[in-house]
Formats: sequence, C-alpha cells, structure tokens
Amino acid sequence: MKSMTGYAYNEITNEIATISVEIKSYNSRFLDLNINIPSFLSRLETTIREKCSNAIQRGKVDVTIRLRELAPKVSVSADVKAAKVYAEAIGKIAEAVGQTSKDIPLSVIINQDGVLNSVREVEPAYYWSLIEPVFNDSMEQFGSDRIREGNNLQKDLLKQLTTIQEAQAFFVEWMPKMEGAFKEQLMKRFTELLGDAVDQQRVMTETAALLMKYTINEEVVRLKSHIEALKQEMEHNPAPGRKIDFICQELNREINTIGSKNQFVEVGQYVIKAKDALENIREQARNVE
Repeated sequence: MKSMTGYAYNEITNEIATISVEIKSYNSRFLDLNINIPSFLSRLETTIREKCSNAIQRGKVDVTIRLRELAPKVSVSADVKAAKVYAEAIGKIAEAVGQTSKDIPLSVIINQDGVLNSVREVEPAYYWSLIEPVFNDSMEQFGSDRIREGNNLQKDLLKQLTTIQEAQAFFVEWMPKMEGAFKEQLMKRFTELLGDAVDQQRVMTETAALLMKYTINEEVVRLKSHIEALKQEMEHNPAPGRKIDFICQELNREINTIGSKNQFVEVGQYVIKAKDALENIREQARNVE
C-alpha cells in the first residue's frame, strides 16, 4: 500500500552542470501530472511523463527539474542593422533631453529586442543522460517515502477494520438472542394488558412477525463478506484506494440497514462503533493510492 502524498529532492553538481529534481504529490482521484522543466528541455517532457505514469497510478504530482550548465552550448548572433536603428532613435531622444549619443550606455542598445539572438544547441539524448541518474534517484526516494507513509496508513486502516469485525461478531452472537428478547418484551406487554390470560400462541405469532421484520441475518452475512474483501484489498492490492472507497460504500449500506432495523440498545452501541470506524477508514482511504 502506498500513500498518495510523498516528497523527494536530489541535486548534484559536476564539471558539466548543476542538476536538481524535486517531486511532490498530493491527494487526487486520478493521476494529475505537472511537469516543470526549462523550455530548452521541452522535448524531454514526454519521456519524463511516461516514466512517472509507469510508477504512479493516482495523485496530483508536481515534478520540477532544473539544469544550469557551467558552459552552455549557445550560439549568439548580432543584428547590427537593428542595433544602428535603435542607436539612432535612442540618440534622438538623448538630444531632445539635452544629452549626447555618447551618454547612452551600450547595454541600453544591446538589451533591445532582436539586437542579440541566442540559440541553445539542444541534444535531448545528451541532456537526458545528465538528468536521468538524478531523476531515477529522486523517483526511488519518492517511492520509498510513499511506501513508508502507506505502511502507517495500512496499520491504522486494519485497526479500524478490526473494530468493524468486532461489531459484526457481536451481531452474530446477538441474533440468537433476538427471539428470546422479543418474546420477553411481548409477554411483558400482554401481561400488563391481560394479566394471566395471555395467549401463548399469540405471543409466538407476534414474535415471529417481529423476527421477520427486524432480522439482520442477511445484512450480517453481507457485512462479513465485505469485511473480508476489504481486508484482502488492504493487505494484497498495491493500489487499493478506489476499491477501498467502493467497498466502504457497501459496508456503510449494511451497517445503516442494521441500524435502521435495530430495536436493542446493545446492538445500537456496536452500530455506532462500526459507523465511526468506517468513517475513519473512508477518511484515511483518501490518502491511499
């Protein structure tokens, strides 16, 4: 089991460049990848996205890669005609305010659009060879962080599931007692109304009717089945988040039905415990991949 939240950061500096990779993720119903890389590395985005998609199934994931070359392969060209046009125009402005063209710093002309044009020599395979080791280390660290947090989540989820199992076991234990409890209640009511002239057959008939109306046998059987399915997902599915959410809906349906049929304080107490544990599971499952 993995958490959808995780973080990793790695940075190296060698004789060629300084490279850093940061990966962080948050909860999301689906995989939402956001790749932040320098524009000259845009051709590597598909490769990075594919590697992330192969390793991550759910979550909002931000991947930021920075690369600063110590001696970048850049070719620079100068547009002399454009520089002269800018210099002439700026010179006229200088004269208009009482200065001369000599007062204009060269940097003002150089910084104008189109005067200097730089082209970076981009070789995707070369840059990926620099980035890949750092990226792989970051992905490994990111995966370990999510597994560590996922193990903590799994322990808590199984603890909450144990509470629901205890409630289900109590319901099983209580069901045989329901007939006696209904019979006792009816005998008390009939005795209060009729005294000693109580019709035993009438009591048995009413008891049977109550058992038909309020029996929870089917719900308890389905509850046990859903508990087992949920446990299997938690323990064996590497990415059970969506399945947990679905099974929790089924568990909630059965627990609510048992609660609506319930006529006894003892059962009601366990219904409340089960609903509270289930809500905790659903809340925590939002963090599970």
